[in-house]
Amino acid sequence: MADGECFAEAARAVGCPHAPAPGLGLGPPLGWKERLKAGLANSGSTLWFLAGLGLLYALRVPLRLCDNVTAADCQTCAAVCRPLPRALKARPLYYRRKSYLTSSKAPVTGFLSSLTPKFYVALTGTSSLISGLIFIFEWWYFHKHGTSFIEQVSISHLRPLMGGTESSISDPGSPTSNRESETLRHHHLSECKVWRNPLNLFRGAEYRRYTWVTGKEPLTYYDMNLSAQDHQTFFTCETDFLRPSDTVMQKAWRERNPPARIKAAYQALELNNDCATAYVLLAEEEATTIVDAEKLFKQALRAGEIIYRRSQQCQHQSPQHEAQLRRDTNVLVYIKRRLAMCARKLGRIREAVKIMRDLMKEFPPLTMLNIHENLLESLLELQAYADVQAVLAKYDDISLPKSAAICYTAALLKTRTVSDKFSPETASRRGLSTAEINAVEAIHRAVEFNPHVPKYLLEMKSLILPPEHILKRGDSEAIAYAFFHLQHWKRIEGALNLLQCTWEGTFRMIPYPLEKGHLFYPYPSCTETADRELLPTFHHVSVYPKKELPFFIHFTAGLCSSTAMIAFLTHQFPEVMGVFAKAVSMISRTCVEYL
Repeated sequence: MADGECFAEAARAVGCPHAPAPGLGLGPPLGWKERLKAGLANSGSTLWFLAGLGLLYALRVPLRLCDNVTAADCQTCAAVCRPLPRALKARPLYYRRKSYLTSSKAPVTGFLSSLTPKFYVALTGTSSLISGLIFIFEWWYFHKHGTSFIEQVSISHLRPLMGGTESSISDPGSPTSNRESETLRHHHLSECKVWRNPLNLFRGAEYRRYTWVTGKEPLTYYDMNLSAQDHQTFFTCETDFLRPSDTVMQKAWRERNPPARIKAAYQALELNNDCATAYVLLAEEEATTIVDAEKLFKQALRAGEIIYRRSQQCQHQSPQHEAQLRRDTNVLVYIKRRLAMCARKLGRIREAVKIMRDLMKEFPPLTMLNIHENLLESLLELQAYADVQAVLAKYDDISLPKSAAICYTAALLKTRTVSDKFSPETASRRGLSTAEINAVEAIHRAVEFNPHVPKYLLEMKSLILPPEHILKRGDSEAIAYAFFHLQHWKRIEGALNLLQCTWEGTFRMIPYPLEKGHLFYPYPSCTETADRELLPTFHHVSVYPKKELPFFIHFTAGLCSSTAMIAFLTHQFPEVMGVFAKAVSMISRTCVEYL
């Protein structure tokens, strides 16, 4: 990452501006826990002061504070009332007073000499206990809110007293943050929705061949169960009992054993040679090559078009016929899309692009199937960047859901204009041009949406076969994107170099990703759990880069450890540690008097 170090200052210069905070509105009433947190945050200094006074009161007997203070006062009075020697009367008043007081036994020295080793053991032990409690509280607060409690109190309360301004980052425990979290909760839930992978592979021709070669299962039970639910939703309806072949296929989609599903598909074809869903199942699971899968999908297309035209003629007769038309439409769209993917895999890219464009024109409401992501990948393979930009202009809209394919393709197009001449050393010396700033901002936007993609594009982490379902902004989506788009980044000279120099700067702009983002909603905390269900066990799931521990956690941990060690040494070697403590106190007092 030498280039990244050289480009550190340049990357800071192009940081994306903060997005405006969402409207606060009226939140729900605060409970007693929130009120207690707010009260503790506002009265932190008072509580510490009262705790110190209570500690001194509790230790007044073992430390003999009253006796020491009384003895010190008596020595001070005796020193003041004692007459000056004759030798000092001729000297100036200031010098006489300083020389006489320093030559006599000072109150501080008498106080220190009267302390016993038990005092030092009690002092260091108590300090270690208090710092340990602070350390535990800081650790818990950081893991719960992602920030330091002491830092937040200092920024919120001490900085205004010292003439500074309050931080723009609100305290996670404050009422304002609670209302924001309540407002964005439904966005988090929607972000954790599992989506069908637009570029999912073929089970028989690709996933099963991988199992034959490696002996590993690339698909999890959870992923395949989601696919079974999708098949039942898209390929079945209430009128299946009217056609015996559809009744058999309805049972086939529920089968867990692949041979049982394939056997049921053949049974459906025996009952009806034009059963399109039976050909679909055989093409997906029995065909061992893409060529065989394409042949079966072509047979499914002929049968699906016949059934679709029949359903169109009867769609207005009853609600059952409308449901049947929706089912037949889903089957036809699925078949055409898989035929386009077969053509793409066999090298007939222009044919694949034509099929996808026709699908998007003929069935515009089916945007939830994300056919445009298949189109983007095929256009990138053709290097038709103007057409890619046209597709992005339509689908990279604020009202439409984003994806890694949308964000990273937009970043790739902007990177393409400057990557061939980009140099980190030159950029750090002369600054960034407008085009370079736009490219870096696009990379920051893409990384904020899905921070796991760069490690796969930069080959810092090995790829696996993508699952059949993905979680947006998660590791599963990153694998699915990089599996198909890594070659497009490699084709553009310098694109990966610019990505390597700039992608880590995103994390400096988003210090608290679970609470606030710049261009997107906060990063969902549920992605890691869902990705572990979607991805196989032999894959090391990528998680959001952990925030470094705050300074005060390191400080309190060191303070607790050091004071505990001093207390232990003082208990074991009281004489040596007593001499050491007196020497340190004398040196400190000498330095103070010298100043």
